[in-house]
Amino acid sequence: MKYDLIDRNLFIKNRKKFMTQMKPKSIAVFNSNDIYPIGADSTHPFQQSRDLFYLSGVDQEESILVLFPDAHEEKHREVLFVRETNKHIAVWEGEKLTKEKALEVSGIKTTYWLEEFDKIFFDLMTEADTIYFNTNEHYRQAVETKTREARFIEWCKEKYPAHKWEKSNSILQELRGKKEPQEIELIQQACTITEKAFKRVLQFVKPGVWEYEIEAEFIHEFTRNRSRGFSYTPIIASGKNANVLHYIENKAQCKEGELILIDAGAEYANYASDMTRTIPVSGKFTDRQKEIYQAVLNVKKEATKMLVPGTIWKDYHVEVGKLMTSELLRLGLLDKADVQNENPDWPAYKKYFMHGTSHHIGLDTHDYGALKQPMTANMVFTVEPGIYLPDEGFGIRLEDDVVIQEKGEPFNLMRDIPIEIDEIEDWMNR
Repeated sequence: MKYDLIDRNLFIKNRKKFMTQMKPKSIAVFNSNDIYPIGADSTHPFQQSRDLFYLSGVDQEESILVLFPDAHEEKHREVLFVRETNKHIAVWEGEKLTKEKALEVSGIKTTYWLEEFDKIFFDLMTEADTIYFNTNEHYRQAVETKTREARFIEWCKEKYPAHKWEKSNSILQELRGKKEPQEIELIQQACTITEKAFKRVLQFVKPGVWEYEIEAEFIHEFTRNRSRGFSYTPIIASGKNANVLHYIENKAQCKEGELILIDAGAEYANYASDMTRTIPVSGKFTDRQKEIYQAVLNVKKEATKMLVPGTIWKDYHVEVGKLMTSELLRLGLLDKADVQNENPDWPAYKKYFMHGTSHHIGLDTHDYGALKQPMTANMVFTVEPGIYLPDEGFGIRLEDDVVIQEKGEPFNLMRDIPIEIDEIEDWMNR
């Protein structure tokens, strides 16, 4: 991996937090992701299961983590299974984890080769009453592929039908939502790489460049700063393309007088950043563009102040809607009749701002985290309001990643990324 070795104490701490919430005589299993095929002998680049990584730091395929706090033998209370490596594999595929390296990465003292899993797991299951299965229950997930985890669950239910089972996800939703200081440092590193790339782009953009050329500038800077690349598919949307919320073709030429909505963030050590900025192709905003831009920025600043301990995510979005309604009234995009006659299930402001304002961010861009409980310190959220004007041929969205503090306003991990109108223009005209 390109990134620096992460202190294994982070993963040791994460496992301890998880195991304290397990039921007596229970065992939990976490599988790595598959390497997914494209066609012929081609495959997608491997990305690790975020839950397995969160608990172990192991970042390779064909790996299994078993947690069994009440195991009779102490050595079997944390067990890692990895694919056996040898000189042939090292020549063809590169370095894989040895048992010694697995200990260095994860802090897990007991590592077996994967081929020993069935035998050892059978012995452990004779001591256990309950098994925790790791299902994906993120509110936005829509999985059609049968994952390695799903295949394991099917196999385990058939082989061990007398065992009770529980869900790991309810524990992980709570744990992963509240970040350890070391995790916040890793997200900050991803944000800092994004900052470097965006500043590069600000001095690259001019009339006539293509959206894909801007994308290339980002990936160049990401890679040279030890990032694997984008933490999600980037949006480089010039002109009217900005009104397509998930525009990812990035194929148009940027024309004089247009705006470019850029939604792009680097990953670092599997941790995500998520930035959106809107910039003028010509290096200067028009008066109308400034007017809309400032309205979005006003909402973003006030919305950020609301991200404090005790805030309920659903209620927060209602309050942000009120902020946006006020700005849209001021701009003349809405009138009082629009608001008085609005559908409560689809308020008037949704005509111009139709998506949510904030989501958890961490190991996933849309990370796990409790959404129905009050926010707490060390949760990391995005803040991303926008106004979209198809009839005027542009849309504006602004987004930062912030950490909720015990007291006061959140800490902005993207505080050094230009966002004010004069900052953007200054960088583009240096």
